[in-house]
Amino acid sequence: MILAIVGPTGVGKTKLSIELAKYYNAIIINCDAMQVYQEMNIGTAKITEEEKENIPHHLFDICNLDDNYSVFNYQQDARKLLEENKDKNIILVGGTGLYLKALLYDYEFAKQNDENYEKYSNEELYKLAIKKDHEVDIHQNNRQRLISFLKRENSPKTTKKLYDAQIIGLTTSREKLYDIINKRVDKMIENGLLEEARNLYQKYPDSRALNTAIGYKELFKYFNNEITLDEAIYQIKINSRHYAKRQYTWFNHQLNVKWVEVDFNNFNNTIECVKQYIDNGA
Repeated sequence: MILAIVGPTGVGKTKLSIELAKYYNAIIINCDAMQVYQEMNIGTAKITEEEKENIPHHLFDICNLDDNYSVFNYQQDARKLLEENKDKNIILVGGTGLYLKALLYDYEFAKQNDENYEKYSNEELYKLAIKKDHEVDIHQNNRQRLISFLKRENSPKTTKKLYDAQIIGLTTSREKLYDIINKRVDKMIENGLLEEARNLYQKYPDSRALNTAIGYKELFKYFNNEITLDEAIYQIKINSRHYAKRQYTWFNHQLNVKWVEVDFNNFNNTIECVKQYIDNGA
């Protein structure tokens, strides 16, 4: 059995994955683009060793922050794990839909055009990217990623599903989700996100991952004296909420997801609901 647990931050994906892994004697594979990187712990809400409860976890902390780990790298690494563990139950957990789709489907990567974008300033590149896709989520100073985005001629195509996976999405009301995100950000700051980000800012100032990751890129602006700390925290909350909205839209349009309303008063009800759905031959 291959099971994927998706949804925005704060809805309980990690907790559900642990309980299901214990119930189905499964291994867990990360499907979050930022949690592949070492040292980004608080800002990515990465699972701790204690929380893992001795369950095998894969593709967490596999990259240095100077690495440029791509969806192609993930596709290769995750498929290798699926093949090596095809006799086991596998749970994929994370909110990066593109990684999940590239893994499960016969995913063809986009062709590149030959346009020379080096002549453009960062601001000009960013304007071109916005013109191409008004929802593009790339920082203006991330020149390499902007050029890569603009060089992409067409959207990648998927032809057929390669792995038979059930996809469970955790959801809640927008009002509840936004409240969870706001409180989660405050808790991250309380738990030392500022110190973690400052340390990484000093060690890896040019890291592509850090300069695009919500929770870090906003604090980098603060460290550069572009905005105040309060403004940075506010931007983290806003960007997190916008990202959550885009996640829902993407999953609803791209994958066949069984959405489950989370019972935050008694999360065991959510766990049992998912178990019943799977055991009844979803």
